Amino acid sequence: MNNTLSSSSLVLASGNAGKIREFQALLPQYTLLTQNHFAVPDVAETGLTFVENALLKARNAARYAQLPALADDSGLVVHALNDAPGIYSARYAGQGADDAQNIDKLLHALEGVPTHDRHAYFFCVLVFLRHAEDPCPFIAQGRWDGVILTQAKGEFGFGYDPIFGVPSHHCSAAQLPPAIKNSLSHRAKALDQLKTLLTSNTALRV
Repeated sequence: MNNTLSSSSLVLASGNAGKIREFQALLPQYTLLTQNHFAVPDVAETGLTFVENALLKARNAARYAQLPALADDSGLVVHALNDAPGIYSARYAGQGADDAQNIDKLLHALEGVPTHDRHAYFFCVLVFLRHAEDPCPFIAQGRWDGVILTQAKGEFGFGYDPIFGVPSHHCSAAQLPPAIKNSLSHRAKALDQLKTLLTSNTALRV
């Protein structure tokens, strides 16, 4: 641990710089640092649910950084595929697969499935731990319902956004301007819930 860090520092169990900006807006009283700042090694995501994997990542980051930690685990759930890809969303087409490969596999799996059976939702779990051994984690969840399109559309977003249809806006998630997506998404909903939890409890008194 860097001893020059103040008690208001928080480690984000991710190396994603974009997530730092997103979460910093939620917790302005904290200085957020990615786990890369502390050379935190990745932890094996051996859980069977988003909650279990988010907890694993948060505890791992808190233990190495010796700071409060925030982690998220999220993915796409498709009813017609028995809730796949679920927790394996990022590696649906195999370890190291990119977004295009994951999308291609998903579209292939849904070939011939009619629109009314292509319901899906994005799901996000956020976990906040005051320390690595915290027995009372703060857990927030968010869900964004939509449908799986038959082809990719749009240039914004990432992951499965190009094939995730948003019925209320008659477009894909990748066609939504970022500001609109961030007001509708599963992560936005989870962030709002977490903010309520943290401001109504003593979680930040670490």
